[in-house]
This record gives sequence, C-alpha cells and structure tokens, in this order.
Amino acid sequence: MSTRRAAVVCGIGSYVPPDVVTNEDLARSLDTSDDWIRSRTGIARRRVVAPGTATSDLAVEAGLRALKSAGDGRAGAVVLATTTPDQPCPATAPQVAARLGLGEVPAFDVAAVCSGFLYGLASAAGLIAAGVTDRVLLIAADAFTTIINPKDRTTAVIFADGAGAVLLRAGSPREPGAVGPLVLGSDGGLSHLIEVPAGGSRQRSSGREPAPEDRFFRMVGRDTYRHAVERMTVTSTEAAERAGWRPCDVDRFAAHQANARILEAVSERLGIPGERRLSNIATVGNTGAASLPLLLAESAADGRLTAGHRLLLTAFGGGLSWGATTLVWPEVQTT
Repeated sequence: MSTRRAAVVCGIGSYVPPDVVTNEDLARSLDTSDDWIRSRTGIARRRVVAPGTATSDLAVEAGLRALKSAGDGRAGAVVLATTTPDQPCPATAPQVAARLGLGEVPAFDVAAVCSGFLYGLASAAGLIAAGVTDRVLLIAADAFTTIINPKDRTTAVIFADGAGAVLLRAGSPREPGAVGPLVLGSDGGLSHLIEVPAGGSRQRSSGREPAPEDRFFRMVGRDTYRHAVERMTVTSTEAAERAGWRPCDVDRFAAHQANARILEAVSERLGIPGERRLSNIATVGNTGAASLPLLLAESAADGRLTAGHRLLLTAFGGGLSWGATTLVWPEVQTT
C-alpha cells in the first residue's frame, strides 16, 4: 500500500514594506490615542505600502525569501492567498510566478480573507497529494491599507500590509514539517460582518453608483470578536485532537494576529500558557492572510520557534471563514 503524499514545509520567507505608521501618527488624523489603540488591539505600529506598491510586489519579495530558504529556486505551482489582488482580473498569482522566474507553472489565487493561508495550505496539499507537482510555493500577501477607509477608526488602527511564504514539498505524513489534519469551515450567512460592499458583480449589476464608504473594508467589531474566539477555539481543539494532541500540550500556538484580546481569549480557552503563544501584532498589526506565515517566519528567525516544536495554527476571517492545523516544526533555514 502506497503512503499518502503529504505537504512538508521546507522553506519560509517574509517581507514587510519599509514605511512605518505609529499610533501617534494615526492620532494626528483620527480621534484616538496610543493608549486607546494599545488597550483595545495590542498594536503599537504597523507597516504600510508606499504609493504605487501592489500586493504582487510584497508577494514576490516573500516568495524569493522562501525559495532561498529552501536552497532551491524550484517550484511546480504557486498559490497566492490574498484579499487585495492587483486587479479583479486576472488573478495575481500568475504574475508573481512569472516575476519569480518559475516558468509556465500552474498559479492561482485563493480568497479567504484572514483565513487565506490555511485555505492555501489545503489547496497546496491537494496539489501535492494529487500528483500535480511535488513542490508548491504558497504565498499569503495583502496590501490591506489600500482597502481601508483612513477615516474609520475601527479599522484604520488595526490593518497593515505584508507577505509571508512557505515552500512545500512532497513527503511523508510522519516527518517534521508535514502539514497535519486541516479543519476548515465557513458561514456565508454572516458575510455582512466582514465585507467590502462595492466593486463586485452584485453592486455593478445594480446600475447604481456605490456610496464612497462602500468601496472600503468594514467590520462589525463586537460580533466578529465573538465568532472569532468561538471558531478558532473549536477548530483548534479539533485539529489538535485529530493529530493525537491535547491543545494544552502544544509547544507553540500561532493564531491569526487579529487583535491581542482575541489571541488572549482563545489561548486561555485552550489552556495554552502565554509563554507558548507566538505574537507579533504589536509591531506589524493585522496583515490579513499574511499574518500566519509572517509570524512563523519571524518566530523561526528570532528563535521563538525551533525544530521539534509541536505547532498549532488557527485563523478566522471574512466569509465568514476559519480553520486550524498542526505540524511539528522542521529544520528550516531562515533568511
């Protein structure tokens, strides 16, 4: 009997744009303060794209670093998780693949908002399991500030820009780095909680010009908080159990960096001590789909995440969408 081909992490990279926006910077144009932002989000500063910089630019930089980390510039497919494609059509992934010099490989976008990296993992693992290729470059990138209303205090203080990437190769389900059981879910009945109302076929076919604010991302904060905590707790528990673990026994917990209060609530419900919780929200903010791989790359580079650590990952985003998975962190070169 043949062994199932698993997707195994063999390279990782990340990139954030150089421009920094602090809480004090935002307080000059919004009715807010450093104390208010820190107490409600845990964020002190965030990175933002410069004028003219697009999601593909961030994705290419992170992709290059992941390929370098693996020591081999080869990938047989590219999956890009993003909510902010360079344009509605075509997908951004083929452009990224071309700029990376990967040739005419299959390449496509995944749209699952802040859960995009985990949905991308499922897509990449499927490509490997089906034998389409033995190496997939999965990139999660968002220029989220391009869809944020700078006058909306509830979102402008939270979201930021960045990219993270992993190179996945075919391997054994039992080896370090193998992506474990994936638990995914969605609830489109609550799509109004996180949305950009204008710009799609529904608004365009109505024949009506959208209100200016409908062109921007918006979020119902209180309800989103409740669903995020519940969904990430439940899916994390299920993913850990499928891997034969208890959540409280994991060595490192990496959750989508949405909000410090959400992260604390989920880890407490799972019984995971604070010292095992990976976080970088204070310095990069909420980078959408890029959040998880960016966090993993930073944690691997600074030693918070090392080979052998049992890692539990979870995310929640628009759709509504959510997910979780596990893996044992492999020996991987950081760049």
